[in-house]
Amino acid sequence: MSTSTITQAMILAAGKGTRLRPLTLETPKPLVKVAGQPLIVWHIRALQAAGVTDITVNASWLADKLMDALGDGSQYGVKLHWSVEDDEPLETAGGIFQALQSGKLKDEPFILVNSDVWTTYDFSRLTDYTLGADQHAHLLLIDNPEHNNGGDFAINNGLASEQPVGDADKYTFAGISVMSPKLVEGLVSGQPAALAPLLKQAMIKFQITAEVTTDNWIDVGTPERLTQVNEFIEQHDIEHAGKLS
Repeated sequence: MSTSTITQAMILAAGKGTRLRPLTLETPKPLVKVAGQPLIVWHIRALQAAGVTDITVNASWLADKLMDALGDGSQYGVKLHWSVEDDEPLETAGGIFQALQSGKLKDEPFILVNSDVWTTYDFSRLTDYTLGADQHAHLLLIDNPEHNNGGDFAINNGLASEQPVGDADKYTFAGISVMSPKLVEGLVSGQPAALAPLLKQAMIKFQITAEVTTDNWIDVGTPERLTQVNEFIEQHDIEHAGKLS
């Protein structure tokens, strides 16, 4: 078995999950059950199977419940590092920056995953990925779902861009990527910052690459899509993320 190039990941889990209320009024969104298993645990197990040993999780809303449920990660064969955002969530980039500043996330490339997506994607395709010297991120894109018909980014010769070149298609960001700490350099500690503007700025400098994946993927953002993912898993008898049995 070859040694993975990337052995750390960060799962973004600080949101309130307002679209899933009332489920998330007393339960952190990452702990909402998908086929009897917390949504975030699908990611943890899939990352561990791909060779990731250290996973940083940022938490804010009901953080104590999230940490109590998952602990130090030993039950899943990984080491969980908690980056708690005490007051208001720092948003995506701000949360990454805090995790790096505190040392919870090492200053080297990592896999970044949104906690509110579900996928059968095999993360070992990313643990063996190597970012170039001036490459700040590699994004996974998917065909546009109904709730995001316009898409997010296009691809031209492997490079991601906000606008398509010619008649190229736009795709939806899957919330899964390989990220370099360079992308969030220069942020201010403790101040919220979104990831999308930083990605778009880096795209102008040709620092972001992307690829389209056709793996099963669902944004579990609403009760309707939660039902959808549960039905899909039952129909396909899926045991864990990354494997269709």
